[in-house]
Amino acid sequence: MSKFENVTVVKAANVYFDGQVTSRSVEFADGTTKTLGIMLPGDYEFGTSQKEIMEILSGDLEVLLPNASKWQTFKGGDTFEVPASAKFKLKILSVTDYCCSYIA
Repeated sequence: MSKFENVTVVKAANVYFDGQVTSRSVEFADGTTKTLGIMLPGDYEFGTSQKEIMEILSGDLEVLLPNASKWQTFKGGDTFEVPASAKFKLKILSVTDYCCSYIA
């Protein structure tokens, strides 16, 4: 799916790591939420409250998922999941465009 229709976009940006990671929230009629964002090269750690599905639209990154001992490589077209109430680490190797879906 290359575009979303009949959604509400929250105008205020979500800004993390001094602007190195930014996103906008998109709300759907069924109550679900996604964020669309950009991550600049760097190392980051995030925590989740809900299960998340990360769709990488473009870019290159390495991810250390919860309870994993090895970093995994992802690129545009790849997807990975992070469980609720977990932390995961990212090494962004090139500007990365992503869509994050929150699963209740």
